[in-house]
Amino acid sequence: MDLEIVTLAERPDLADRLWDFDDLWPRFMQQDPVGDLFYARAGTRYAEYTLLAFDRDEAGGRPVARSCAIPFAMGADLGRTELPEDGWDGVIRWAWLDDVAGREPTHVSAIEVAIRPDLRGTGLASVLLEAKRAKAARLGFGELVAPVRPSGKHLEPRVGMREYAARTRPDGLPEDPWLRLHVRVGAEVVGVCPRAMTISGTLAQWREWTGMPFDSTGDVVVPGALNPVHCDLTHDHAVYVEPGVWVRHRLR
Repeated sequence: MDLEIVTLAERPDLADRLWDFDDLWPRFMQQDPVGDLFYARAGTRYAEYTLLAFDRDEAGGRPVARSCAIPFAMGADLGRTELPEDGWDGVIRWAWLDDVAGREPTHVSAIEVAIRPDLRGTGLASVLLEAKRAKAARLGFGELVAPVRPSGKHLEPRVGMREYAARTRPDGLPEDPWLRLHVRVGAEVVGVCPRAMTISGTLAQWREWTGMPFDSTGDVVVPGALNPVHCDLTHDHAVYVEPGVWVRHRLR
């Protein structure tokens, strides 16, 4: 593959191509309202941190992968001495508030590395992760953090994230493939963010998003979800709280 990687700051004309991907995530995963604070501005305010990858040999110019990140501030004066327990949602909210307040960012958080489904397993994730690290370093940041969504956790939704994330192979690397890739390129696992993303909806909405009945109160195992979804018939809602794992890449 003859790969070309550009930022949307370099190629603002490609902003619409950011969405040229099908079936990246289960439908329910697209219902997190906090995510809209990022994706609505990924091609504008965060264009310098948004990467698109193309295969020069592929006709039509359809992107093969995208990588998104967001700048934010930490510091004792802000009451932010630790990474947020609400992970993905929390860091997006911090970045939004920083932008409104005009604060200079001190860190960058990865938000997403998404590979076109027909090209998963080809090594593109590693290439995009390295490109993300290199871009953060060129922008002058000393650290890149990431609220990682472990790629194998959905196969064991009833296992706690702390137990799952602690598993290692005989070589000492994490058992989970996506966590392992981060550690292999130099990241350290910082800890679990137990509520990295929260998605709630009526039972009718969850039925539409998943095609599942949601007809009894209790935990519902939904394909693609890292934890069970809690269903409440009495109050006509279901809530999914997804955990993540914070990792830190030191860039200098």
